[in-house]
Amino acid sequence: MDSQLELLMAAAAALVLVGVLASKLSSRSGIPALLLFLAIGMLAGSDGFGGIDFTNYGVAQAVGIVALAFILFDGGLSTDWAGVRPVLREGLILATAGVVVTAVVVGWAASLALGLPLTTGLLLGAIVSSTDAAAVFSVLRSRNASLKGRVGPLLELESGSNDPMAVFLTVGLLQLLEDPGTAVASLVPLFVLQMTVGAAVGLAVAWAAVTFLNRARLEYDGLYPVITLAVVLLTYGTTALLKGSGFLAVYVAGLRMGNSDFVHKRRLVGFHDAFAWLSQISMFLVLGLLAFPSRLPGIAGRGLLVAAVLVLVARPVAVFATLARSRLANREKLLISWVGLRGAVPIILATFPLVAGVERAATMFDVAFFAVVVSVLVQGTTIPALARRLGLSAPLAHHRPYPIEAVSTSTGNTSMHEVTVSADSAAAGRQLVDLGLPKGALLVLVSRDDEFVVPQGATVLRPGDKALVLADPDSLRRTREIVEGNGSGP
Repeated sequence: MDSQLELLMAAAAALVLVGVLASKLSSRSGIPALLLFLAIGMLAGSDGFGGIDFTNYGVAQAVGIVALAFILFDGGLSTDWAGVRPVLREGLILATAGVVVTAVVVGWAASLALGLPLTTGLLLGAIVSSTDAAAVFSVLRSRNASLKGRVGPLLELESGSNDPMAVFLTVGLLQLLEDPGTAVASLVPLFVLQMTVGAAVGLAVAWAAVTFLNRARLEYDGLYPVITLAVVLLTYGTTALLKGSGFLAVYVAGLRMGNSDFVHKRRLVGFHDAFAWLSQISMFLVLGLLAFPSRLPGIAGRGLLVAAVLVLVARPVAVFATLARSRLANREKLLISWVGLRGAVPIILATFPLVAGVERAATMFDVAFFAVVVSVLVQGTTIPALARRLGLSAPLAHHRPYPIEAVSTSTGNTSMHEVTVSADSAAAGRQLVDLGLPKGALLVLVSRDDEFVVPQGATVLRPGDKALVLADPDSLRRTREIVEGNGSGP
């Protein structure tokens, strides 16, 4: 029997396991995990010790797109809508106009530094225009820190929603290069169509998925993750076929589902978090295999110049220009400017010109790869110190895992959920017996400060308490209204 398949399986498993160990090193050293994943891929490549000869840009692009779809879905799934809603306007401005400004500034500089035609320079600017806040929060978690106020939610929303704009600009500029007769104005209705279709399909699929999950009552719990995996692929594929933005659609679908109640939610969120990690490791390893370290010294000078413009000029100009009328303080804008780390998306987008056969596409790929590495090294390692200096660093809030977990059966649709007692809710300061909770809801455990409280009828709920509730969807909705302060209560 040919041992090629077995060798491939063993090599893939070894690389993934090394990637997992690298994430442990990242948490201890403060070096962003994505940089370590890229380094592992580069070491395993043809220029490294592994000697793996991989130059199939089409396959790498396909792996990157699929992986990014699952990563964005997980990002939306774990985003708290209540937290990002106050910064929705600023986040969307940064994710659209901010990306355009960044692309234009970098593109102009790249055309001068690399001797590229302006349209080609703008293409490079579009490739490196999106940010990756996941790397930021990974660095902060490794230092036991988080960001105060609106900065954290704003960065979270921006990074989850700015990839579609970068993809649109990249594809649009590629179209201009391949067909110079294309009018720039014709891209505007295309943009509106892509964003509208993406948002509409994402919302529609999310609603259908939540409805189906709550009514399916499948006999095997293992089938529920299969459904949500299919939801991601269906959302992206359907949207792309309808000429919409698939990346926006999967993020919106995740955001809508993450802020809805459905059976097995906690377990499914945990599953997609794990799957997103696998996607991220796989994607960075593949992208690392594409890079040739021997070519990087040749473009180091020009790449460093482009990276410097991106970090020191383009990102600050984009933030301060687009948020000029925002009520954010200047120190918050300064931190947002510095936190604009680049991640996997620029490297994935850099494969688009290679697949399309654009002139000097290899140079653009190397420069984009170099810019990502510089951004992660310089910005990623200095964010915690800058946040402390600006007074925007806060201790990381540790969420204690509950010592119990609900086991679902096929005969009911109840599942476990966490609700938080707000200061203005009908439950704050009242005994549990007086709340009038629906019969289909059971408060199982209360997390308070550093201890767990087994609730009884006389237990008084305090603001900030987190209650673990076992309930069906309708009872959970009423319980949230009472405990979280969204309704009038009894």
